[in-house]
Amino acid sequence: MDAFIIFFIIILVASILQTSTGFGFSIMATPFLLLLFEPREAIQINLILSLIISLSLIMKIKQDIDYGILRRFMIGSFVGLPIGISIFLSLDMTVLKLFVSVLILVLTFLLILKYRIKQTNIRDFTIGGLSGAFTTSIGMPGPPILLYFSGTNTSKEALRATTLAFYLFIYFVSLIIQIIFVGTSKVIWVSSLEGLPMVIVGLITGQLLFKRINQHIFRMMTYVLLLFTGLYLLLQQL
Repeated sequence: MDAFIIFFIIILVASILQTSTGFGFSIMATPFLLLLFEPREAIQINLILSLIISLSLIMKIKQDIDYGILRRFMIGSFVGLPIGISIFLSLDMTVLKLFVSVLILVLTFLLILKYRIKQTNIRDFTIGGLSGAFTTSIGMPGPPILLYFSGTNTSKEALRATTLAFYLFIYFVSLIIQIIFVGTSKVIWVSSLEGLPMVIVGLITGQLLFKRINQHIFRMMTYVLLLFTGLYLLLQQL
């Protein structure tokens, strides 16, 4: 029973974050789901529920999507997706997570210190590739995109809409790749179904919250989530 309550809380909080910011489900849910499930199960539950959130919101936010960046993210991800699944199947995940955690922390501190970068087409392709690799390897597509958009001072409306639209693509493709190369199980689909009511509550709450968040608060939330992700991955491996 305690495990069910923890599961519902994880899904609710992660759904609110995803809906109100366009990111946060994988960043918040995956580390805690790994406490309750095997890696394959945690990653696929994350993919399924994130896909549902993106599907539910896409029509409401389509006018804010930057379609040029979205297209380049998608093209870049085609390179990163197979690389990520190869890493998941063959490399030591401890080493990978240590590297990712240190990279996230260093880049986040640079952003906090007002370091900014210019958005270019090449960088769009690169971030799409990194996000694809992160998705199929550790189930977290968000950090590369979040770091990139924060560094380019993207508006909260464009960030949320473009990220959710990209997730709609990347989560679907990643789920198919995971099922083909890693397999799936009844536990994954039953758990995803059980988490659906919390996703619905999170969708409603997150939409209300988004309207009340200004750009400054939104940016502070991104830094907190990035620092949390980096510290969690680092401490988990030490």
